[in-house]
Amino acid sequence: MDSLTDLYARKVAAGDLAPDPAQKAALPEFDRIREGLLQPAKKGWFRRAPEPPRGLYLWGRVGRGKSMLMDLFVQSVTVPARRVHFHAFMQEIHAGMHAARQRGVEDALAPVAKSVSDDLRLLAFDEMQITDITDAMIVGRLFQSLFDAGVVVVTTSNRPPDDLYKDGLNRQLFLPFIDLLKERMVVHEMDSATDYRQNRLAGSPTYFTPLGPDTRAQMQALWDDLTDGQDAPPHTLHVQKREVEIPAFRKGVARASFYDLCGKPLGPADYLALAAAARVLMLENIPQMGRSNFNEAKRFVTLIDALYEAGVRLICSAAAEPEYLYLEGEGSFEFERTASRLREMQAEGWGAD
Repeated sequence: MDSLTDLYARKVAAGDLAPDPAQKAALPEFDRIREGLLQPAKKGWFRRAPEPPRGLYLWGRVGRGKSMLMDLFVQSVTVPARRVHFHAFMQEIHAGMHAARQRGVEDALAPVAKSVSDDLRLLAFDEMQITDITDAMIVGRLFQSLFDAGVVVVTTSNRPPDDLYKDGLNRQLFLPFIDLLKERMVVHEMDSATDYRQNRLAGSPTYFTPLGPDTRAQMQALWDDLTDGQDAPPHTLHVQKREVEIPAFRKGVARASFYDLCGKPLGPADYLALAAAARVLMLENIPQMGRSNFNEAKRFVTLIDALYEAGVRLICSAAAEPEYLYLEGEGSFEFERTASRLREMQAEGWGAD
């Protein structure tokens, strides 16, 4: 069976991929895991089953090709495997625990973890990050159960393990999970100089106006490119015991309308959670604002501030140019800063660092 290094080389030779030293340096870790997974999972009559290989925690800045390598790896293995976005997986775990509690199960996590590990040898997570205390309090036991069952875990992340749940509530209770990750997974930084996600947007407008069929078509084309034309299910953010639904989310790219984010009673914590989860936001149908929709305008200002400070790349469709979105009513002077930020966020390469 060809190694991942061989598969990568063939894609480079075919012109499907550009050779990248940082990506190539990560390939031996994937090949190490593939070799380990070729060993039998269950013990035979006269010998114990071999220890499963250590997993891989692959981290680095946005757009460096981490998810691409992981997808290539998962497609190449022959053992039962699942590839899932980390946040979507945690939502499934919470739903399973809720159902177990409804059945009167005392330890609701145990049957949920067992159901995950029963049919898998490899679990691949995309974009591990933990911002919610409910996730933080259960991941340690969950991952320990997976590791004890022989499941190999591979994950990508934009941050090193030591920065997970940084500054989170009761973080000291979370620290043993970080130690567990370091013990059971190889931590590898992929420090590529090239941001391939930014390259996809190179030379492309990111602010479309006025609203209409042409604008919708341009936004859709960019969305299809950034998500590789794949399904993008809704994504739920857990914020202070509330749920905020983003209508479409895939590989760190979120898509929502102005109404979804500014027409509902959301606040700074919600926008900060969105900025932490997404590296690109496609925001559609921004209207002109004034006295009649002052509350929506205030939320829009707060949203843009959160995105700006987090370096989230913004792609949007609007009824007018930034300077003409809010011309009358209380706060019109302060909106000038928002318009300026919208202009700055359109600059080539903005948000690349």
